[in-house]
Amino acid sequence: MDLIEFEEQRTLRREEAAARLHEIADALASNNAFEFERNGRRFTVHVPDEVDLSVEFEAGDEGRELEIELSW
Repeated sequence: MDLIEFEEQRTLRREEAAARLHEIADALASNNAFEFERNGRRFTVHVPDEVDLSVEFEAGDEGRELEIELSW
């Protein structure tokens, strides 16, 4: 299988970012999948019943970062 990689980075208000995270969480909780569309193509990511969750926080002089990662 060819590598498919997608990265989304944009500036949102805190409430908008929370709403986006809620959309992703709700899709995983109810459908066991996450769908998105880019450049006219629809992608469906099927997520198994068990995943590895990593939460990382970094703080420094140039800012702060909260990274949430699911892997399987």
